[in-house]
Amino acid sequence: MSAFPTRSFSSHMRQPSMSASAPSTGQSPALLARVNEKKAELENLKELRDLSAAVASQMEALEQKLATLSDGTEAIAMVMGNWHNVLRAINMASAKLPKPSTEGTGSTEDLVPLPQTLVRIPTEHAPALQAHAEGATEED
Repeated sequence: MSAFPTRSFSSHMRQPSMSASAPSTGQSPALLARVNEKKAELENLKELRDLSAAVASQMEALEQKLATLSDGTEAIAMVMGNWHNVLRAINMASAKLPKPSTEGTGSTEDLVPLPQTLVRIPTEHAPALQAHAEGATEED
């Protein structure tokens, strides 16, 4: 009928596929274990990615807080640097006070001199502050 035998060809084709499937079934548990291992590794990597993103966002928040803290520290350093000038001005104002005389009342506690008042209140806001203070006293 035909020049090529069909049966031998089909059996020839089946034999390699059977022989190919035989070793794969032998390797199937090993491959399955490797696939499961890779899946577990993938899950661990996904968890690591999520945790890394959380750490990164926390570090960014910490960066913002440290920037605020740094700005506050600079302001405090500037105030502390000015304290020397404030204390020097108080000392100069205190040096110009008249010395109390020990004659008279006899009580030395009443004669303790106080430094000059060094507070300056801007007059442009004085009417508003006075009205606010009067409003607060009327409420009481």
